[in-house]
Amino acid sequence: MSERGFDGLLDLYEAGLKIVLRHRFATLMVMLGTIVLTGYLYVVIPKGFFPQQDTGLIIGLSEAAQDISYSAMAERQQAVIDAVLEDPAVASVGSAIGAGGGTTTVNNGRVFIALKPRDQRDVTRGPGDPTAANAPRPHPGNHSLHASRPGHHHRRTAIQDPVSIHAGRRRSRRAQSLGARSFLDKIKAIPGITDVTTDQENAGPLLDITVNREVASSFGILPSTIDNTLDDAFGQRIVSTMYTPLNQYHVVLEVDPKFQFGPEALNDIYVNSSTGQQVPLRTLVNSVVKVAPLVVNHQGQFPSVTISFNLAPGVAIGQAVTAIQQVEKELGKPLSLTTSFQGNAQAFQASLSSTPLLIAAALVVIYLILGMLYESVIHPITILSTLPSAGIGALLLLMAFHFDLSVIAIVGIILLIGIVKKNGIMLIDFALSAEREHGLTSEQAIYQACVLRFRPILMTTMAAMLGAVPLMLGSGAGSEIRQPLGYAIVGGLALSQILTLYTTPVVFLYLDRLTRRSRPPGENSVSQPAPERAPVT
Repeated sequence: MSERGFDGLLDLYEAGLKIVLRHRFATLMVMLGTIVLTGYLYVVIPKGFFPQQDTGLIIGLSEAAQDISYSAMAERQQAVIDAVLEDPAVASVGSAIGAGGGTTTVNNGRVFIALKPRDQRDVTRGPGDPTAANAPRPHPGNHSLHASRPGHHHRRTAIQDPVSIHAGRRRSRRAQSLGARSFLDKIKAIPGITDVTTDQENAGPLLDITVNREVASSFGILPSTIDNTLDDAFGQRIVSTMYTPLNQYHVVLEVDPKFQFGPEALNDIYVNSSTGQQVPLRTLVNSVVKVAPLVVNHQGQFPSVTISFNLAPGVAIGQAVTAIQQVEKELGKPLSLTTSFQGNAQAFQASLSSTPLLIAAALVVIYLILGMLYESVIHPITILSTLPSAGIGALLLLMAFHFDLSVIAIVGIILLIGIVKKNGIMLIDFALSAEREHGLTSEQAIYQACVLRFRPILMTTMAAMLGAVPLMLGSGAGSEIRQPLGYAIVGGLALSQILTLYTTPVVFLYLDRLTRRSRPPGENSVSQPAPERAPVT
């Protein structure tokens, strides 16, 4: 039954091949059109980096007002944890506040959310779900979680899924980053960009204390005594160490924490004068509340501000980078300000700029190898002519199913270069052999090559294409990063299988005619009559 089915396919292909060989110029135009269309699709397809995966782990990077205290921050962090734990898809939550892991100040924290196995949770709700406002839900994707209580500081937590492959050099509060404060409002207005924030924290409260030396000297109190008193009260000074057989403990001197919440704490601290009289600290100093940076970040040796953002579902990082670059052109910037992408955005730009060079280098290497194999500068071009049909098939299928041209998809396209060109090698190698050994004309040789090589070409193409179907249709853990590879291979092979079997013989005949015209007259040989089909071993 399968053999009869194959014979029917072969008869259908032979009928189409005869029509194509009678209309060679139209077929050549189709091949040239695929080259133009492939270039156009490469330009317009959304460019991505690595696909976002559902790894079962969600990281939340939180921030609160810059004047918040540690205890208030801990309370707000617990409110976020309680809200997350209400979701039935969450297995456990971990939390941290303060320095480390991309946070440097007490008003920043991290939340690590471990989800239950995929088959035990519902991830149908996402950004834009009307129920999300009342029931914040971690999900595969980026969004914000707000937690606040009356009379307390407002708290905002941005959620992002960690990817399996980290290429960016910077971990910020969001997935991507770019330096410059003046762009913040404009970037917030860009469609498709969410959770825009900055690491510029220059509004922290500062109590500036100046010693009134005249008043202090009248009581016989030295400025160093006032400094030591302030250090004892608020500096958490280690005054002793207690040693035990198994451990040691630091003794920390400080004012009772309940008296440390405001400038009024100075009213309750006294300093001993030279006469033994206790003098209120407030009478010895002048204090004023100012605003100061909580942290000054640097990029290299220069002070920097990082604007970070997430991407809305369905938005590629390439679209966001292009929109931000347009904002930069519209706003302009002073010469003292230098902007650059960092993190995933920077790694994406690097990969985008190197990808065309990588593909071009692969094509040059293939051309040189084939040129040495066939001792010709023309026939390798015939084999390489099969590649545009693979590229257009991969790009069309990726766009049809709303996939970005990510690094994984590009890997699939590079794989297609090796898989698809073997179709051309099978045809050209057989045709050249038939010309040399059996004296066939170019038309006879390429026709016999197409008919007799149809079975192995179909076999190898279907083996590779069906092998990629599980990658394309898989839905298990981590399937998001494998799917673009499967779609690229299946789409590229499906279309190239149809086109190359018709366009390759036409390109071969045109280039063979060009080769014969370029030879000196004495090198042309006359072919002897040959049977309709050459013997096949």
